[in-house]
Amino acid sequence: MSLQPVRPPPELFFVNEAPAHGAEIEALLNRAFGPGRFAKVSERVREFADFAPELSFCAIEAGKVVGVVRMWRVNVGDQPVVFLGPLAVEESERRHGLGAQLVERACEASEAAGEPAVLLVGDLPYFQRVGFAIAPGVTLPGPVDARRVLSRTFAGPELSGPVRAR
Repeated sequence: MSLQPVRPPPELFFVNEAPAHGAEIEALLNRAFGPGRFAKVSERVREFADFAPELSFCAIEAGKVVGVVRMWRVNVGDQPVVFLGPLAVEESERRHGLGAQLVERACEASEAAGEPAVLLVGDLPYFQRVGFAIAPGVTLPGPVDARRVLSRTFAGPELSGPVRAR
């Protein structure tokens, strides 16, 4: 039996989201969340938020988008924050930490840009490991389990108030 040389896996790159990624991102989001994604309270936030492509990232492997995290500028009360979501990773790439890497990269970019906090709706056990905690004083424009409203604060007071446009 002869052994074949093992090729290294394709290299993974992180890049800011650009318009050229749009179709691949939409296809990935459809695979990850299905049509129900448009009914979520997070989508209500994105309807009035300002998209922040310079804080949003794609993971590219072999020329294809295999992961994405999108960031949006909003206020909580009078406090400017960045709203994270959606976060999606190709099923074949899950369980390798790619989602956490995307979140960490987006949070680092947000902090470097002077944003005081990142807000999201998600599962505490997953996001707690990248610095998020329950944000009890934040209200969203629609029904949501308050235990899923999470924030990671870099500077400023604890977040409190309704999420609204900046």
